[in-house]
Amino acid sequence: MSMSSWDHWVEEALSRLESLKLLRSLRPIHLPGNAESRPIESVPSNATSFDEFEVFDGLRQSDRASVEVQISESTFQRWVREVPGSGDDADFGNQEAYNEAGAFPHKNFRKLLLFSGNDYLGLNSHPTVAKAAAKAALAHGMGPRGSALICGYTNYHRLLESCLANLKKKEDSLLCPTGFSANMAVMTTLGNLGSLLAAGRKPWQNEKVAIFSDALNHASIIDGIRLAERQGSAEVFVYRHCDMFHLDALLSSCKMNKKVVVTDSLFSMDGDLAPMSELAKLRQRHGFLWVIDDAHGTFVCGKNGGGVAEAFNCEGDVDICIGTLSKAAGCHGGFIACSKRWKQLIQSRGRSFIFSTSTPVPIAAAAHAAVMVAKKETWRRGTLWDRVRDFHSLTGIPIASPIISLVVGSEEKALEASRYMLKSGFHVTAIRPPTVPANSCRLRVTLSTAHTLDDLKQLTAALSKCIDFQGMRSCTADGCAKL
Repeated sequence: MSMSSWDHWVEEALSRLESLKLLRSLRPIHLPGNAESRPIESVPSNATSFDEFEVFDGLRQSDRASVEVQISESTFQRWVREVPGSGDDADFGNQEAYNEAGAFPHKNFRKLLLFSGNDYLGLNSHPTVAKAAAKAALAHGMGPRGSALICGYTNYHRLLESCLANLKKKEDSLLCPTGFSANMAVMTTLGNLGSLLAAGRKPWQNEKVAIFSDALNHASIIDGIRLAERQGSAEVFVYRHCDMFHLDALLSSCKMNKKVVVTDSLFSMDGDLAPMSELAKLRQRHGFLWVIDDAHGTFVCGKNGGGVAEAFNCEGDVDICIGTLSKAAGCHGGFIACSKRWKQLIQSRGRSFIFSTSTPVPIAAAAHAAVMVAKKETWRRGTLWDRVRDFHSLTGIPIASPIISLVVGSEEKALEASRYMLKSGFHVTAIRPPTVPANSCRLRVTLSTAHTLDDLKQLTAALSKCIDFQGMRSCTADGCAKL
């Protein structure tokens, strides 16, 4: 079956929506531009800085703000004693605790080195990103407040979508409020496809969409396919984690024509990569629609930061790429990179997109600046992967990415290790059920460009007191860190 079959089905679905007058359009509102408020445009390839777009050739002091944090003494004490909290720490609720300058005295805080965030390139504190957000906020406030289909879609959003489509080498992209909502929109649209093509009747079995999902896919994919299944025009098949033999067997035995394979590209809890080359070969054999969630790979992997598909040279094989702006971009929001046909279908049927207020204009401006900085400051990706190699050299643990999964087993062991790291000055949280299966509790360590080799030496020295590095080296495909 050629991939033109999917083009035909999408075109047929769009025609059906048009006949029902349910086809939805994005109409960008143009926010007046001037020297002080226009969106940051692309810069010439030989430029290094100018008033609106400044890039640097190495780490600066401002980068440390992305990995150096502090918590109040009361938060620290609650954490080490495992006292449940809902953010209502006494220090933050007591105005008398502030000094005359409006800040807490340093004696009430403990400084921590952050090794648990997802800001892989350290862009959340980049001066250019902050400047873009501030300028947009001063010029336009938060921008029109409404869903994108009503009044929340502006020239800022359109500019960002164009840049993301270019990054992912796709025709277009659709900006969503979060990565979670982006995955939900894609999955529920797929679930709606069979019903649309059935033209009002219940779809027959061979008219339904078969969705094949990796067992360790992100919760947003899982929730999305559950909703798709409940719509009655999709069936879900879960294949064992990264097991291409199992996936091939499921695909071969499935008699349904409309097949979709969805997978994380870089798995958020285990830090391993999907077998992209093998998936590309299976796509050629079975003709499925290939959807990837590249949330943790975007800006991190590939020569140009295009993600895991770029790193494996299979961008042209991926049909729909979901990404986020809240991780390596250091901002907020999600996006769907795809063809123009798919974009129009998703914006017309993806309920999590349709019924959500659009991203505030300053966030869109900041995210666009982050995309441009990530493109220009290529040294950030290089430094990040240097830190990955440094961690391996210091511990002997084989790792495949900046996400390091240190499985310790029981919940109590994970909590004990996290408390030890907290007391040692490191923000490293324990990951427990339901995020991971029982008896696979772990410390999830994440690396950033803003971390130095000295930071890693201090981290690994502390980890060695509560983690058995030798045991980690012997872990294979059971959920531990691996190549």
